[in-house]
Amino acid sequence: MRIALSVLALLLSTSLAAASFSSCVASLRERAAEAGVGPGIVARALDLTAPDEKVLRLSQLRPETKTPIWDYMAFLVDAQRVADGRAMMRKHASVLRAAERRFGVDRHVIAAVWGIETDYGRETGDNFLPHALATLACDGGPRVRFWRGELIAALQLVDRGDLKLDDLKGSWAGAFGHTQFIPTTYRRLAIDFDGDGRRDLVGSVADALGSTAHYLRRSGWQTGRPFMIEVKVPAGYRGPTGRTRKATLTQWARRGVTRADGARLAGGGRAGLLLPAGPNGPGFLVFRNFDAIYAYNHADSYALAVAHLADRLAGRPPLRIAWPTDDPGLSRAARLKLQQLLIAKGYAIGEADGKIGPATRAAIAEAETKLGLPPTGRPGSRILQALQAE
Repeated sequence: MRIALSVLALLLSTSLAAASFSSCVASLRERAAEAGVGPGIVARALDLTAPDEKVLRLSQLRPETKTPIWDYMAFLVDAQRVADGRAMMRKHASVLRAAERRFGVDRHVIAAVWGIETDYGRETGDNFLPHALATLACDGGPRVRFWRGELIAALQLVDRGDLKLDDLKGSWAGAFGHTQFIPTTYRRLAIDFDGDGRRDLVGSVADALGSTAHYLRRSGWQTGRPFMIEVKVPAGYRGPTGRTRKATLTQWARRGVTRADGARLAGGGRAGLLLPAGPNGPGFLVFRNFDAIYAYNHADSYALAVAHLADRLAGRPPLRIAWPTDDPGLSRAARLKLQQLLIAKGYAIGEADGKIGPATRAAIAEAETKLGLPPTGRPGSRILQALQAE
């Protein structure tokens, strides 16, 4: 009897949740129509009958804050992304130079945003945005109004002819296209940079790169000014840190801060000091232009990755100061090698693709236990070297 009542309660709860979701989607259809979106677009875009569970699961994660900085940077600014970026800059040199001339934004930074966001257009996301955004708008969380606004904006882009409905595929959070604009930003700042009459950040590299330069300019980019300098702080440094706690280079020099190679700081402008791994790791003085990059995705680690990739694309060297860890992060090539080793040793992780998911993490933890290492499940240099030595 007790089991039967429990089953009945579960069925009732599921039924009520489904009814609530259907009611919410119906409300979204009405709002889209009121915003001027055509009925055919509304009907095709909002035909879902249940929330997208994948989107709900992904919404609980935030790699920028849960991944060690040395893993994050090793993955995003590896030799492959640098080489690919330089090749793409050569291929699209005329577009990048035109964007740099028009908006005053360093072309290497424009390309770096493209590289970090989608690996130069290779990884743009496969979530159907109307379903993803409707799921989030009906989830009852604190950002319901935000998601609802993004959904309406996405449908308006289709209605006005900038995009086709099938173009609306991207991240779980609604960002899409080569440089991952969210719909309201797209509506506000996307530009037609190739002159075909449409603002197409999905199919036009020119529109995407031009729009990214426009975004950075509107976010406060200052032409010809620096964005980041790698620095070294004195042993036991206890002074101010943080992107917004800016001081002149002279003031930083008085606190004992030098360039990473030990050279004296020189130049104008005000900068904040970032020590993402503490005073024993690399330090970075970040200027107003770094803030413009930060505006693209509000995470220091993200802006650091873009800024460092831009430096590498411009021919500047890798970081001089090592991360303070005895287990450095892995590049994508090294992650692929790690997966291949796990498969060769009998671990069932699926296909080796360089992407670290739950199955790979579980296999790493199991391998670590067998090797007498703490079972972290983390793809680092230690487990890779241990497996190679077996």
